[in-house]
Amino acid sequence: MEEDSAIQSKRQQLQHNTSLAEINGSITVPEGKSFWRTLLAYSGPGALVAVGYMDPGNWSTSITGGQNFQYLLMSVILMSSLIAMLLQYMAAKLGIVTQQDLAQAIRQRTSKRLSFVLWIITELAIMATDIAEVIGAAIALYLLFDIPLMLAVLITVFDVLLLLLLTHIGFRKIEGLVVALIFVILFVFVYQVALSNPSIAAIIASFIPGPAVLASNPTVNGMTPLTGALGIIGATIMPHNLFLHSALSQSRKVDRSNVNSIANAVRFTMWDSNIQLGLAFMVNALLLVMGAAVFKTGAVNDPSFFGLYDALSNPEIMANGVLADLACKGVLAILFAVALLASGQNATITGTLTGQVIMEGFIELKLPLWIRRLVTRLLAIVPVVMSVYFTSKKGTLDEHIALNNLMNNSQVFLAFALPFSMIPLLMLTNDVTQMGSRFKNTHIVKALGWLAVITLTGLNLLGLPDEILSFFGDKPNLGQINLAHWIAGILIVFIIGLLTWTIYDIYKTSGKHTVAA
Repeated sequence: MEEDSAIQSKRQQLQHNTSLAEINGSITVPEGKSFWRTLLAYSGPGALVAVGYMDPGNWSTSITGGQNFQYLLMSVILMSSLIAMLLQYMAAKLGIVTQQDLAQAIRQRTSKRLSFVLWIITELAIMATDIAEVIGAAIALYLLFDIPLMLAVLITVFDVLLLLLLTHIGFRKIEGLVVALIFVILFVFVYQVALSNPSIAAIIASFIPGPAVLASNPTVNGMTPLTGALGIIGATIMPHNLFLHSALSQSRKVDRSNVNSIANAVRFTMWDSNIQLGLAFMVNALLLVMGAAVFKTGAVNDPSFFGLYDALSNPEIMANGVLADLACKGVLAILFAVALLASGQNATITGTLTGQVIMEGFIELKLPLWIRRLVTRLLAIVPVVMSVYFTSKKGTLDEHIALNNLMNNSQVFLAFALPFSMIPLLMLTNDVTQMGSRFKNTHIVKALGWLAVITLTGLNLLGLPDEILSFFGDKPNLGQINLAHWIAGILIVFIIGLLTWTIYDIYKTSGKHTVAA
């Protein structure tokens, strides 16, 4: 009873807090206008969310999957994108209907201790994403301008100045900038894939999944179809995007007294999200096609950013003469580095906003954006700087390998954190007292949601031993293999225990509090 009273008191307090207060309800949308004009007014938040589905962490897994298994894993990219659309729809709906972001909603339905633990887990996931952004941006600067890696890493700190500038030009312009950078990335890969003349029939056929997708053999360059599929899933579904979308969806001004106005906001926000995630799907699909069709089969032995840049400069491994000619001129490699830089800068914007959402939502700590960004970025560059410093004396190759391994290993925190955003999101949007009878999940959405959540959680736990093993390098010994499995086992028990605690806290408060109008 004492715990329930504390939760109820906390809920009343949170109702007076506003998610991303500086942009919340700041954009007016037209009433009674055409579908396309209204959609244009709602367009933008979906683009910022879609950035997380095409960030530098996705590139290596998709290109390597195409190199090793041609178009086999295309169905995995499609299914991951469809699941992402479902989860992002629920996140946006939660924000619009309850006027709370996911972090606030979780905090009000869980104990203070659990909220703090969940905040730490989510912060680790954001830092892991930030490490990938730092590495991607630093490598792009190194490749484009021949800036030493250490200096390039340090330069990424100054993106806080970019953020300060953007906060003064208006949120609508930030959305426009992000969309423009997305189209830069899309153009680069459309151009390269179009020149490769891929088999359209084979690509279309690959959208239908088969048992071979989850097979544990053959093994190509250390990857099986199963591990390739797990890698793509892990790199595609990002936990922080759910928190971000639940906040950004509140940026449009909605008549809270009119339930039809709220329903209209949910509808057009879903359209915006699905269109932008469709573009993200295209980018990831193009990356896989790039691995399968731009290069000769098995020609790319180094899937790191450095290796891909070098491969795009090597005419001998290009799939046809047109690509070989452009590779000689360095056009393909330069375009790749430009897309990498654009992707890193896009992720910088969304990463900062997400950090603000979870810090204010979980622990109610408000910091100026530039301080939040500076602290997060400084924490992220520490392991990158250490990696560059300790390997630079060993040679360029060791330095490149260390950075690639650091980026790949940091992604383990994303798999760790994902269930702690998905399961609360699904439980909250299933709750009629949280969402109201009109906006709670339908039976179909609920069934698909649980299927997606259970599948993704199971696959992430299944892949956890291999994720831990990757910390020991390419050729671990028997002792390291056993240790990795022990660590993975302990983490799995911890995850299941913490998930049980989270589910219990949310379930026991179900039906006791009403948020939706």
